[in-house]
Amino acid sequence: MAPTQEPYRNRIELLQGTLDLLILQTLQWGPQHGHGIGQAIRARSDELLKVETGSLYPALHRLVKRGWLKPEWGVSEANQRAKYYRLTTAGKAQLSREQDRWSQLVDAIGRIMNPAPAGKE
Repeated sequence: MAPTQEPYRNRIELLQGTLDLLILQTLQWGPQHGHGIGQAIRARSDELLKVETGSLYPALHRLVKRGWLKPEWGVSEANQRAKYYRLTTAGKAQLSREQDRWSQLVDAIGRIMNPAPAGKE
């Protein structure tokens, strides 16, 4: 492995669509600005998940367009003007659907990765 690739060795790539779920999940705890959303995902994943700016902001714009988030201007902890995002009622309903689908996906992958012994199904 080349030395420049070493910092990325333990990095986990997100499945397509998972970022939306992570954003919605993060915002269930209250409104947050984009940078704060990225920091929360990183902190809650014990630094395993780092959402790049080039992925985060297009996802936020997509979720706003779908009506799942509402943006509002506010002032950040650093006393800077920032756009804060909050879940809408539709966003909360989508989060619930996504949580159900995520549970099904985790269960299905678990069955593949740890199959039941023959005759135990």
